[in-house]
Amino acid sequence: MDQQPIAGDSDLELLGSWADSHTHRVQLALKLKGLPFEYQEEDPLRPSPAVLLHNPVYGSLPVLLHRGRAVLHSVVILQYLDETWPRGRLLLPSDPCDRAAARFWSHFADDKLAPSVAAVFSSCPGDGRKAAVEQVHQNLKLLEREMGGGGAFEGRRFFGGDEIGVLDVVLGCGSYWLAVFEEAMEVKLVDPEAFPRFHAWLRDFEEQREVRETIPPIDKLLEYANAVRQMMLGGTADDNVAVN
Repeated sequence: MDQQPIAGDSDLELLGSWADSHTHRVQLALKLKGLPFEYQEEDPLRPSPAVLLHNPVYGSLPVLLHRGRAVLHSVVILQYLDETWPRGRLLLPSDPCDRAAARFWSHFADDKLAPSVAAVFSSCPGDGRKAAVEQVHQNLKLLEREMGGGGAFEGRRFFGGDEIGVLDVVLGCGSYWLAVFEEAMEVKLVDPEAFPRFHAWLRDFEEQREVRETIPPIDKLLEYANAVRQMMLGGTADDNVAVN
């Protein structure tokens, strides 16, 4: 699935993968900021010479090229976009304390929440899967607490306030996998009664035009996830798949 670039000449080129949530972060940020870019689809399992040239340390996606110079790691790229194009739509808060909170919870999303969700996907039925689901719930409880009861994001529609900010982009572009894994693994990860604030935020996030233009349809992601799952279990599947 190729991402259609915004019309117009651009000094920005994005190397990414259609099912990669980190690629989606950058695509969404570019759209929110109204920055035109060219897109190059890459195979995450077989890095191209261009990916290895610009990211020789990890050989991973996404890679953003600005006039040929590489910017790496999705969260770093989001901050780079704000610093390079400070006019118009900003993703990072102007208040230093709010900015620090957004950065901290962005790290939490990658360091705690994402690995716990991945553990559910790789788990086997029984106590192992139950424990993995419980870890996701514990992480969501921490976010739910910060969204109310005197937390850092109390009373906000989005983590960024009235509009999507950097933490919304980081969390949101991975949270759609929660629904995919719920169906693929037959578990319940986001109960609206247990996590009412998080659930409401996710629905609002998914309804944004730029998000709908960026995130592939759930049925496509579910097909992809099932293929990955089959490959992990040793079945026959297209080996050109990977979950990031």
